[in-house]
Amino acid sequence: MRLNHKQQELIEQFSKEIEEKFPDVKFVNVSPSPESDETLWLEFTKPDNDDRMLDIIEYASNRTMDILLDYGYHMLIMPVASNGVAAATARV
Repeated sequence: MRLNHKQQELIEQFSKEIEEKFPDVKFVNVSPSPESDETLWLEFTKPDNDDRMLDIIEYASNRTMDILLDYGYHMLIMPVASNGVAAATARV
């Protein structure tokens, strides 16, 4: 996947904002959505607390909507387990 300069800049800025506002999560990776070539998944470590995850999703949804409206880039945050394995497939 190849990102343009503006996408890289927005992802760096957005991931820094998330990490500053929610220090218990860290940016892991960016990947293309398997559902759409126009959507980027921004992968972050999953917090231990589900309420905390809802706070992150609420904050991120407002920011990603701003990015979509201002720049036309569709981005979604995706929680992953702390080892980088997708949270939905991680085994406990």
